[in-house]
Amino acid sequence: MSTPSDTSSLGAVGEAIGIRFDDPTGARVEATWTVGPAVHQPAGILHGGVHSWVVETLASVGAQTWLGDDGHVVGVNNSTDFYRAVRDGELRSVATPVHQGRSQQVWLVETRDAGDRLVARGQVRLQNLRGA
Repeated sequence: MSTPSDTSSLGAVGEAIGIRFDDPTGARVEATWTVGPAVHQPAGILHGGVHSWVVETLASVGAQTWLGDDGHVVGVNNSTDFYRAVRDGELRSVATPVHQGRSQQVWLVETRDAGDRLVARGQVRLQNLRGA
């Protein structure tokens, strides 16, 4: 996965949240995105699956950028915790590597609201498929 040049390359979720990347590298990935009714669960708050999607997407972009042309990465575990309910507004997520090894990478992703309050935090383990 290279850095998406537009949200349509990320499918319906990317379009629904209007995710925008800020010059991702293999050491840090930042993105802003917007919450609205299109991604609410029945109680009228942001669906946790969208948080998990953002976590895995940012981790995958960073991991693939770091691995480069040596292969591809695939997520093998995603654990995301939700701390604060969000109904609408802009969120900012930042992904940083915890471990970047020969066969696997682990990335931590934190999402904060406009008041810089922690909204969600996730960790993704990715397999490096070298030569793939």
